Amino acid sequence: MSKITFIARMTCRPEHEPEFVKHCLALQEHVRANEPDTLLYEFFRLREPHRYVVLESFRSEEAEHRHMNSKILAELAPKISACLDGTWVREYFDAIE
Repeated sequence: MSKITFIARMTCRPEHEPEFVKHCLALQEHVRANEPDTLLYEFFRLREPHRYVVLESFRSEEAEHRHMNSKILAELAPKISACLDGTWVREYFDAIE
């Protein structure tokens, strides 16, 4: 199966930014340490106020499914979502071959 890569854009409610950042960094650290088939998993602050993205790339569709069904994501995703103003928007990338 081929690599899965996407960006997810989101807006954080200003009053929840410190909590949001804490949860995002905890998730990022866990993924990097425990998911070897995750090629890239990094949160970024955009230059627009209260806007963030996460870049995710997985070796395969199966690796993405493992991540999406992980215990840590089940624990932290609701906490991250509770900090958002709205939801996130994903954009998928395909390699140029």
